[in-house]
Amino acid sequence: VQLQASGGGVVQPGGSLRLSCAASGTIFSINFMGWYRQAPGKQRELVAHVTRGGSTNYADSVKGRFTISGDITKGTLYLQMNSLKPEDTAVYYCNAVRFGIGYWGQGTLVTVSS
Repeated sequence: VQLQASGGGVVQPGGSLRLSCAASGTIFSINFMGWYRQAPGKQRELVAHVTRGGSTNYADSVKGRFTISGDITKGTLYLQMNSLKPEDTAVYYCNAVRFGIGYWGQGTLVTVSS
């Protein structure tokens, strides 16, 4: 499974961005897809994920501001990020899990700054 993330950039506090992820290769039987982020000097953390059945889960820090969507059967994933804060600045990674094996994309940088 190969993952290609895009959509990062520089945005002012309070602004919005939409991240996209496209999976290719052997994408059948992907069970979960999600977004993680890693800020400078910090560990990678879960932002949100969605199951094949459509259940979603969000980190408390992004609830009410971020929305994950997509179609796992087609290998597409999105993250709509609203009301962005400086603490949302990080490299955002797309993740997919298939048969218990995790796959990662290359990451896209989101910078929230005035």
